[in-house]
Amino acid sequence: MAPGKKSPSSRRNFVKGLGATGVTLPALAMLPRWGLARDVATPYANAAIDWRQSAGQTITLAGAIHPWTNAITPLLPDFTELTGISVVPDFRLETTYLGALPIQLNRGDSTPDVFMFTTYGQGISAGWLEPLNAYYSDRSLTDLGWYDESDLLKTARAFPVWRSGERYAMPITSEAVTLFVNSEALKAKQLQVPKTFEELLVTANAVKTDEMSGIAMRAQAGGNSSVPAMSFVFSHGGDMVKDNKAAFASPEAIAAIEIYGRLLSQAGPAGVSGYEWYHVLDDFLQGRTAMAIDSSNFATDISNPARSQVANQAVFAAFPHAAGRPPVPFMSHWQACINSRSRHKRAAFLFLLWATSKPTSLKAAAAGLATTRVSAWSSEGFKKAFGAQAAEAALINLQNADVDRAKAILFHPQSRPILDAFMIGVNEVVTGAKPAKIAMVNAAEKANAAIR
Repeated sequence: MAPGKKSPSSRRNFVKGLGATGVTLPALAMLPRWGLARDVATPYANAAIDWRQSAGQTITLAGAIHPWTNAITPLLPDFTELTGISVVPDFRLETTYLGALPIQLNRGDSTPDVFMFTTYGQGISAGWLEPLNAYYSDRSLTDLGWYDESDLLKTARAFPVWRSGERYAMPITSEAVTLFVNSEALKAKQLQVPKTFEELLVTANAVKTDEMSGIAMRAQAGGNSSVPAMSFVFSHGGDMVKDNKAAFASPEAIAAIEIYGRLLSQAGPAGVSGYEWYHVLDDFLQGRTAMAIDSSNFATDISNPARSQVANQAVFAAFPHAAGRPPVPFMSHWQACINSRSRHKRAAFLFLLWATSKPTSLKAAAAGLATTRVSAWSSEGFKKAFGAQAAEAALINLQNADVDRAKAILFHPQSRPILDAFMIGVNEVVTGAKPAKIAMVNAAEKANAAIR
């Protein structure tokens, strides 16, 4: 299939194909739910699971403020009504959360019981994550027929499997790097949605004005900002990690970061060197940038007229590609894990089972969450909340992604220092402090020192 072109099959078949191959919130479990028990239990009644086996226990759920936490929070009282397990959520700004969680886990704290997680290799090596295969095979806890793993997207089934075959997490979201376009800005210059990186550079420079940047992407000098830049590296044929070494000093990676720097230095917003994902999203929502590249999960906000000034003119597109190469956007599944020191592991597993099940995913999808379920992606509620065109673009980018290349960096035990070194180099290119070759060679040397 040519980059950016739609498959001749219907969208429904396309979705099926993917499946086949610091704010502490109040304890929402305490809110009254009179008359709700029957409605809450009905979708889960066919499971051969005693949902009440851990009734009376309380678990802490930690995570970043994120579309998943936004979607799951209103459903937490339903989980308590079903199971008798209270949930205390602790959701914080993503950068704050990702910085604090490893410190908390390294102390050996028994809470949080369940937490959103990305640095899989580090967590496994440090012994922070509870192995889950035994829970899956426990018939008193899990009904695999009812859970129906065949309904999970292919990438979601493959993503949490460690090289030993053990699983330490359950994927909770699906996202791939996507191009967002303000169609009115391009229309004013009689320009089409760019398909290659060179077209992207030309278009970004053509549409920029004093009030609107041509393109916005992350460039902050920290690993959390690495997602779009890694997509450029992959799409130029490069790797982040190869043979247990940082590989972004390669000619392919240098070429990728060179054009990344040109895009932002020539057509990016003022202060872009400090941009994280929320700066990118806010600029696009407010019409301050003509194009943006970031997570497909931005679509829920972009398509919401209550939050977005460009809801009616936003176009979602396939990630661009280098000449002669296919696009390879970075993809990821945020995952949820159980703390190996938790005192409520069975209750925590029941929560994960419930949160990622078909009925819960269907409810979350109706709020616009890109879950891991084929059935949820196919639902009318999701297409309405997320946007049918946005969903199609996200699925194309998920299909074009390379799970193994993404896992190679995300699951590396030293993923954080590797990503930090990489983005320090990218930041130096964006600011003009160093040319791409010098910055990437230096960055790879720093990363490989951390690996050693």
